[in-house]
Amino acid sequence: MPQIPPNGTAAPRPWLIQGGMGVGVSGWRLAKAVSREGQLGVVSGTALDVVLARVLQTGDPGGHARRALAAFPLPELARTALDRYFREDGTGEDAPMRPTPRLRATGGAPAEILTVLGNFAEVWLAKEGHDGIVGINYLERIQPATAPAMFGAILAGVDYVLVGAGVPAQIPALASRLARCEPCVTKIAVAGDEEPLDQLFDPAALLAGHAPGPLRRPDVLAIVSLPVLAAYLARDEATRPDGFVIETSLAGGHSAPPRGPMKLDEDGEPVYGPRDDPDLARMAALGLPFWLAGGQAGPEAVAAARAAGAAGVQVGSAFALCEESGMAPHLREELRGRAHAGTLTVRNDPDASPTSFPFKVAELPGTISEPEVAAARRRVCDLGFLRTPVRGPRGLVHRCAAEPVAAYVRKGGDAADTKGRRCLCNGLLATIGLAQRRPGGRVEPPLVTIGKDLSFLPRLSPGAEPYTAAEVVEWLSTGVGTPGRT
Repeated sequence: MPQIPPNGTAAPRPWLIQGGMGVGVSGWRLAKAVSREGQLGVVSGTALDVVLARVLQTGDPGGHARRALAAFPLPELARTALDRYFREDGTGEDAPMRPTPRLRATGGAPAEILTVLGNFAEVWLAKEGHDGIVGINYLERIQPATAPAMFGAILAGVDYVLVGAGVPAQIPALASRLARCEPCVTKIAVAGDEEPLDQLFDPAALLAGHAPGPLRRPDVLAIVSLPVLAAYLARDEATRPDGFVIETSLAGGHSAPPRGPMKLDEDGEPVYGPRDDPDLARMAALGLPFWLAGGQAGPEAVAAARAAGAAGVQVGSAFALCEESGMAPHLREELRGRAHAGTLTVRNDPDASPTSFPFKVAELPGTISEPEVAAARRRVCDLGFLRTPVRGPRGLVHRCAAEPVAAYVRKGGDAADTKGRRCLCNGLLATIGLAQRRPGGRVEPPLVTIGKDLSFLPRLSPGAEPYTAAEVVEWLSTGVGTPGRT
């Protein structure tokens, strides 16, 4: 267990950050492969409580999750997850996955424990067997998970924490307190309330006095779209991160909406203009390292980013389609094949995500991108990571625009806001082969996200053939002058 004073990450600064994509697409295998090449491998920190529970229910092939849990500093807590979820022979093809407790704005010990364990296990596995650097990517939008998730990652020795999908102003201070195993308060935004709700998380209490601190504080990188937000965060020591990732609308997953009124093109996608292009000179003037993301998968882009003052680039889609990716193999093959044939469409859908942020959706047969598949899916919200805490006439409730329409309206929502919304939680878990099974033999369909710029594929996979994470790093490294572990 890393017991190092909180003085930041000692390793050399990477020129390449592997994107923390989706739910489990950037899993521990991918992060480890990139880290072993001397760059920053990143695991996705979203829904790792559910990922751990479902991996255990599938029998934990290879015993990896159990090996990670055996390293957890409080064996009694690890045992709670094993006793509840591990099934040596799996759950059976027709049996549903056992539900997991849901985090709420008011907290909840069982959900917090599973969140800590899931994040610990993912980072521990990513760091196992080498001395490279590993990061974890969180969505600021999922505030109730922030403190327990980050604490689990810090317990496992995570080197970087990357946070986007919101304004990550409270993350630097939280990282410091969590590394010292001190009680901390997360400010939870509640729609309808003028003031945020204080959510207390006490690491020492959760570990029942077995806290191993002080731990190493990870470097915090804020994922932003424009220098104006970066400048806002950098002006105060309490909110200042250790660096930034500047992400444009070409990146996969969620992207910031265009500045100004929303305008759609003839295909119904948001229109971005010059105001949405980051001013790199202004970024460099802040004096903090930054990396460029979105359409950066190429050695020429790496060289250009570094020439403009960036520390390097973040690349996601090229790694999402490599062999170590957590995406189900048949979906990776379908994406590569369709891209090679020129028949792949990736749509920046302004309606798909319950967050109201544009979300990239790859149009593939049998996935939620097909209208008939989406229409056949029964609306259900049984995971709830993107729910919004709302203060209503009956008190605090949690609602999601992708939940059943009647439930959303009953909680004070407008039915119009539910149009076109997709359940990202269930769809993204299905994308990595951990789909929930429903009554009547129904299985949750996948929802696949990828960046809009796939120009790297003809160079990495000219015949739609498989390729590895090491090949991506080697190819990109020519943009920094020397190959491999630059």
